[in-house]
Amino acid sequence: MKALVTGFDAFGGDEVNPSSLAVGRLKKRLGKVAVQAAELPTSFARSTEALRAAIAKAKPDIVLCVGQAGGRSELCLERVAINVQDARIRDNDGKQPIDKPVVAGGPSAHFTTLPIKACVAAMRQAGLPAAVSNTAGTFVCNHIFYALMDMAAAHPTPLRGGFLHIPYVPEQAARLGGAPSMSVDDIVRGIEIILETSASRLADLRTAEGRIS
Repeated sequence: MKALVTGFDAFGGDEVNPSSLAVGRLKKRLGKVAVQAAELPTSFARSTEALRAAIAKAKPDIVLCVGQAGGRSELCLERVAINVQDARIRDNDGKQPIDKPVVAGGPSAHFTTLPIKACVAAMRQAGLPAAVSNTAGTFVCNHIFYALMDMAAAHPTPLRGGFLHIPYVPEQAARLGGAPSMSVDDIVRGIEIILETSASRLADLRTAEGRIS
Protein backbone atom coordinates (compact mmCIF):
# COMPACT_ATOMS: atom_id res chain seq x y z
CA MET A 1 0.00 0.00 0.00
CA LYS A 2 1.19 3.51 -0.80
CA ALA A 3 0.46 6.75 1.03
CA LEU A 4 1.13 10.33 -0.01
CA VAL A 5 1.37 12.97 2.71
CA THR A 6 1.55 16.66 1.86
CA GLY A 7 2.43 19.77 3.84
CA PHE A 8 2.41 23.46 2.94
CA ASP A 9 5.16 26.02 2.68
CA ALA A 10 5.28 28.93 5.15
CA PHE A 11 2.70 31.69 4.75
CA GLY A 12 1.33 34.79 6.40
CA GLY A 13 4.77 36.23 7.08
CA ASP A 14 5.92 33.24 9.14
CA GLU A 15 9.29 31.59 8.54
CA VAL A 16 8.12 28.00 9.05
CA ASN A 17 5.07 25.86 8.49
CA PRO A 18 4.86 22.93 10.91
CA SER A 19 3.06 20.83 8.32
CA SER A 20 6.06 20.76 6.01
CA LEU A 21 8.43 20.28 8.97
CA ALA A 22 6.49 17.21 10.13
CA VAL A 23 5.91 15.71 6.69
CA GLY A 24 9.61 15.98 5.97
CA ARG A 25 10.41 13.81 9.01
CA LEU A 26 8.07 10.92 8.21
CA LYS A 27 9.47 7.42 7.92
CA LYS A 28 9.56 6.09 4.35
CA ARG A 29 7.82 2.89 5.42
CA LEU A 30 5.31 2.13 8.18
CA GLY A 31 4.77 -1.61 8.17
CA LYS A 32 3.03 -2.40 4.90
CA VAL A 33 2.65 1.29 3.98
CA ALA A 34 5.21 2.99 1.73
CA VAL A 35 5.15 6.71 2.47
CA GLN A 36 5.96 9.54 0.09
CA ALA A 37 5.93 13.23 1.02
CA ALA A 38 5.41 16.43 -0.94
CA GLU A 39 5.28 20.15 -0.17
CA LEU A 40 2.48 22.23 -1.67
CA PRO A 41 2.45 25.99 -2.20
CA THR A 42 0.09 28.01 -0.02
CA SER A 43 -1.62 29.22 -3.14
CA PHE A 44 -5.20 28.91 -4.32
CA ALA A 45 -4.07 28.95 -7.94
CA ARG A 46 -1.11 26.57 -7.76
CA SER A 47 -1.79 24.07 -4.99
CA THR A 48 -4.30 21.92 -6.86
CA GLU A 49 -2.02 21.21 -9.80
CA ALA A 50 0.89 20.57 -7.44
CA LEU A 51 -1.23 17.99 -5.61
CA ARG A 52 -2.40 16.45 -8.90
CA ALA A 53 1.23 16.07 -10.00
CA ALA A 54 2.23 14.54 -6.67
CA ILE A 55 -0.60 12.01 -6.91
CA ALA A 56 0.35 11.13 -10.48
CA LYS A 57 3.94 10.52 -9.38
CA ALA A 58 3.24 8.62 -6.15
CA LYS A 59 0.21 6.61 -7.36
CA PRO A 60 -1.04 6.37 -3.76
CA ASP A 61 -3.91 4.45 -2.22
CA ILE A 62 -4.21 7.02 0.58
CA VAL A 63 -3.59 10.77 0.54
CA LEU A 64 -3.37 12.80 3.73
CA CYS A 65 -2.94 16.55 3.35
CA VAL A 66 -1.67 18.39 6.42
CA GLY A 67 -1.92 22.09 7.24
CA GLN A 68 -1.38 24.55 10.07
CA ALA A 69 -4.29 25.81 12.14
CA GLY A 70 -2.83 28.34 14.54
CA GLY A 71 -4.82 28.54 17.76
CA ARG A 72 -5.88 24.89 17.81
CA SER A 73 -4.48 22.72 20.58
CA GLU A 74 -5.23 19.29 19.11
CA LEU A 75 -4.49 17.22 16.03
CA CYS A 76 -7.73 17.83 14.16
CA LEU A 77 -8.88 15.40 11.49
CA GLU A 78 -11.34 17.17 9.23
CA ARG A 79 -14.67 15.59 8.36
CA VAL A 80 -15.80 17.84 5.50
CA ALA A 81 -14.48 20.26 2.88
CA ILE A 82 -16.80 22.91 1.45
CA ASN A 83 -16.83 24.35 -2.06
CA VAL A 84 -15.89 27.91 -1.17
CA GLN A 85 -12.82 30.12 -1.03
CA ASP A 86 -13.18 33.04 1.39
CA ALA A 87 -9.72 34.16 2.46
CA ARG A 88 -9.22 36.34 5.53
CA ILE A 89 -5.58 36.95 4.43
CA ARG A 90 -3.73 36.83 1.13
CA ASP A 91 -2.11 33.61 -0.04
CA ASN A 92 1.52 33.40 -1.12
CA ASP A 93 0.62 34.77 -4.55
CA GLY A 94 -0.97 37.83 -2.97
CA LYS A 95 -4.47 36.62 -3.87
CA GLN A 96 -7.48 36.87 -1.58
CA PRO A 97 -10.55 35.25 -3.19
CA ILE A 98 -13.86 36.09 -1.57
CA ASP A 99 -16.91 33.83 -1.91
CA LYS A 100 -15.46 31.92 -4.88
CA PRO A 101 -15.97 28.18 -5.49
CA VAL A 102 -13.08 25.77 -5.33
CA VAL A 103 -14.57 23.91 -8.30
CA ALA A 104 -17.17 25.75 -10.36
CA GLY A 105 -20.33 23.65 -10.51
CA GLY A 106 -18.93 21.11 -8.04
CA PRO A 107 -20.82 19.61 -5.10
CA SER A 108 -21.37 21.86 -2.11
CA ALA A 109 -19.15 19.61 0.01
CA HIS A 110 -16.97 16.52 0.02
CA PHE A 111 -16.47 14.24 3.01
CA THR A 112 -13.28 12.49 4.02
CA THR A 113 -12.98 8.80 3.19
CA LEU A 114 -10.54 8.01 6.00
CA PRO A 115 -11.72 6.37 9.27
CA ILE A 116 -11.24 9.61 11.18
CA LYS A 117 -12.91 8.58 14.43
CA ALA A 118 -10.80 5.44 14.64
CA CYS A 119 -7.70 7.54 13.92
CA VAL A 120 -8.60 10.01 16.65
CA ALA A 121 -9.18 7.17 19.12
CA ALA A 122 -5.78 5.68 18.25
CA MET A 123 -4.02 9.02 18.68
CA ARG A 124 -5.67 9.58 22.05
CA GLN A 125 -4.66 6.08 23.14
CA ALA A 126 -1.08 7.02 22.25
CA GLY A 127 -1.33 10.06 24.54
CA LEU A 128 -1.81 12.69 21.81
CA PRO A 129 -4.55 15.34 21.98
CA ALA A 130 -6.78 14.73 18.96
CA ALA A 131 -10.27 15.53 17.71
CA VAL A 132 -12.63 15.24 14.79
CA SER A 133 -13.19 18.71 13.35
CA ASN A 134 -16.24 19.76 11.37
CA THR A 135 -14.75 22.87 9.79
CA ALA A 136 -11.61 23.08 7.69
CA GLY A 137 -12.03 26.83 7.30
CA THR A 138 -12.16 28.60 3.93
CA PHE A 139 -8.46 29.24 3.23
CA VAL A 140 -6.02 27.11 1.21
CA CYS A 141 -6.32 24.14 3.61
CA ASN A 142 -10.02 23.71 2.85
CA HIS A 143 -9.30 24.45 -0.81
CA ILE A 144 -6.82 21.57 -1.13
CA PHE A 145 -8.97 19.20 0.94
CA TYR A 146 -11.91 19.84 -1.38
CA ALA A 147 -9.70 19.53 -4.46
CA LEU A 148 -8.27 16.25 -3.16
CA MET A 149 -11.66 14.69 -2.58
CA ASP A 150 -12.90 15.97 -5.95
CA MET A 151 -9.92 14.25 -7.60
CA ALA A 152 -10.54 11.08 -5.58
CA ALA A 153 -14.17 10.95 -6.71
CA ALA A 154 -13.08 10.84 -10.35
CA HIS A 155 -9.88 8.83 -9.89
CA PRO A 156 -9.59 5.71 -12.08
CA THR A 157 -8.46 3.59 -9.10
CA PRO A 158 -9.67 3.70 -5.49
CA LEU A 159 -8.15 6.68 -3.69
CA ARG A 160 -9.00 7.52 -0.10
CA GLY A 161 -8.20 10.92 1.30
CA GLY A 162 -8.42 13.30 4.20
CA PHE A 163 -7.01 16.39 5.87
CA LEU A 164 -5.26 16.97 9.18
CA HIS A 165 -5.00 20.38 10.84
CA ILE A 166 -2.13 20.73 13.30
CA PRO A 167 -1.21 23.32 15.97
CA TYR A 168 1.71 25.71 15.93
CA VAL A 169 5.11 24.35 16.94
CA PRO A 170 6.62 25.81 20.15
CA GLU A 171 8.92 28.30 18.41
CA GLN A 172 5.90 29.85 16.69
CA ALA A 173 3.92 29.97 19.91
CA ALA A 174 6.82 31.68 21.69
CA ARG A 175 6.74 34.48 19.14
CA LEU A 176 2.97 34.77 19.42
CA GLY A 177 2.69 35.13 23.17
CA GLY A 178 1.87 31.60 24.26
CA ALA A 179 -0.57 30.26 21.67
CA PRO A 180 -1.24 26.49 21.89
CA SER A 181 1.54 24.41 20.37
CA MET A 182 2.77 20.87 19.81
CA SER A 183 6.21 19.45 19.15
CA VAL A 184 7.10 18.34 15.65
CA ASP A 185 7.86 14.87 17.02
CA ASP A 186 4.32 14.53 18.37
CA ILE A 187 2.84 15.79 15.12
CA VAL A 188 4.88 13.19 13.22
CA ARG A 189 3.63 10.48 15.60
CA GLY A 190 0.06 11.57 14.97
CA ILE A 191 0.46 11.46 11.20
CA GLU A 192 2.02 8.00 11.37
CA ILE A 193 -0.84 6.73 13.55
CA ILE A 194 -3.35 8.10 11.04
CA LEU A 195 -1.60 6.33 8.17
CA GLU A 196 -1.32 3.03 10.02
CA THR A 197 -4.95 3.15 11.16
CA SER A 198 -6.24 4.13 7.73
CA ALA A 199 -4.25 1.33 6.09
CA SER A 200 -5.64 -1.27 8.48
CA ARG A 201 -9.34 -0.49 8.26
CA LEU A 202 -12.03 0.90 5.97
CA ALA A 203 -15.00 1.10 8.35
CA ASP A 204 -14.95 3.85 10.95
CA LEU A 205 -15.99 3.73 14.60
CA ARG A 206 -19.51 4.80 15.53
CA THR A 207 -18.73 7.20 18.35
CA ALA A 208 -19.91 10.73 19.09
CA GLU A 209 -17.48 13.41 17.89
CA GLY A 210 -19.89 16.21 17.09
CA ARG A 211 -17.79 19.25 17.93
CA ILE A 212 -17.32 22.30 15.69
CA SER A 213 -13.56 22.90 15.67
